Amino acid sequence: MEPLTWSGSFGAFLNPLMLVALAVFVLGFLANTILTIAGVRAGELEFNGDGTMSLRKTAIDYALDTMKYGVLLFVACCLGFIIGGILLPTIEQKGILGAMALRLLPVWIALIVTFTLSMIFKRKLGLYGKLFDSPIGMAGFFLVMFWVFAAIFSGLFPLVPTHGAIDLVSSMRNELPGTPLPQGEIDEGAYPYYLLGGDNLGRDVFSRVFFGAADVLSITPVATLFAFMVGITLGLPAGYFGGKLDTVLTFIANLALAFPVILLFFLLVTPEIVAAGVPQYMSMVLFLFPIMFLIVLFNSRYHTDPMRRNIYVGLAAAVGFWAYFSLISNASDPDAPIRFWPEALDLFDIAGNLLIVFVSVVFVNSPTVFRIVRGITLDVKTRDYVAAAQTRGEGPWYIMLWEILPNARGPLIVDFCLRIGYTTILLGTLGFFGLGVSPESPDWGSTINEGRRLLTIYPHPALPPALALMTLVLGLNLLADGLREESLKD
Repeated sequence: MEPLTWSGSFGAFLNPLMLVALAVFVLGFLANTILTIAGVRAGELEFNGDGTMSLRKTAIDYALDTMKYGVLLFVACCLGFIIGGILLPTIEQKGILGAMALRLLPVWIALIVTFTLSMIFKRKLGLYGKLFDSPIGMAGFFLVMFWVFAAIFSGLFPLVPTHGAIDLVSSMRNELPGTPLPQGEIDEGAYPYYLLGGDNLGRDVFSRVFFGAADVLSITPVATLFAFMVGITLGLPAGYFGGKLDTVLTFIANLALAFPVILLFFLLVTPEIVAAGVPQYMSMVLFLFPIMFLIVLFNSRYHTDPMRRNIYVGLAAAVGFWAYFSLISNASDPDAPIRFWPEALDLFDIAGNLLIVFVSVVFVNSPTVFRIVRGITLDVKTRDYVAAAQTRGEGPWYIMLWEILPNARGPLIVDFCLRIGYTTILLGTLGFFGLGVSPESPDWGSTINEGRRLLTIYPHPALPPALALMTLVLGLNLLADGLREESLKD
């Protein structure tokens, strides 16, 4: 078999169009920059004689229109490659881009369904629905949901990857994208190409990128959510009550923020520290906060309805502590420092390195979230609706969780998105330094670290995970910007 080309049959006319789109965008960008430096202002609305208004365009408006049309033409060409990858009959005609588009077909379908339903019901979906009024927010949401669905269809339902994450073919080491597998090494029903080439061990780069997405997105949102629960549980009372409680908690948060992140990870992976069970003991403290948060949340909400309160609090405590003991114990490991019950009752086990990463991420993010929640609480607690709740005789935890917290949701949602991006970069950095979940893990940081050793000779193993990391973080930042814009209008 011959190696695949990047663009396949559609490249003959789509490639020139993409070059034209890039040229148009660059010309518009240069014109916009020069006109801005020259002091040319954008057009303004003018009143007409008949009482209507019209926009008087200037040269800078035309430059912006040129950039917009360049982007639209480029996006249309990308859609052409996707459609070609789905419709063309043979993989040789599809090319590398078309073949990847076909493997991502479940992701495209999920995105289309999500956007369609969201656009139809956006007026009923609150802040999420308003996100679709912001082009920046929609672009960020698209990038984020692309990787979310890619992680789902790679981790839970492995429909996107073409080979296993650690499957290797020795003859495919550092082979270029589109290289076919040797005839004698193709198992029956196996995918015959390495779409993005092979790495230094002969593993498929395309598959490892998407398995890496599943690894990254199975850690970062949950770790960020845990950090938020810790920060909210401590930040609300610190800001609401003030006094010595605020002083002590703020001092502890500042002390944690002063500790270098990388040094913390190096300490936690030290064999002596691991053998002493320090990560497990840290997890015992940090993982209590989500349970405390839920119990206090339901108790404060339903304190006037004892039956419902007892049901919700009982379920939260029972399920929460069962999950808690499963998180901090490892019944299948006879050398584990913490074992609370037989293996049959242990819901799941977390590998040692993964627990270290998880605990460290929660520990690093919690103080910052605490400071944000405390600052918002100091501002919001002086509002009239808080005084009205106090006049009604509501308890302090009810006021904090059901009056202050909902009215602080805008800044917290924005920070949550940004913090997931920060955590993603942090995990990539740790993987790059060899402190990730495991040496053979396909997480993006580890993959970039493996590929950078031969970067000047074989750039293809390191570039795809780097681009994946960049697009996910970019999407999270754009999504946060869109949410910030819409929350300010709310």
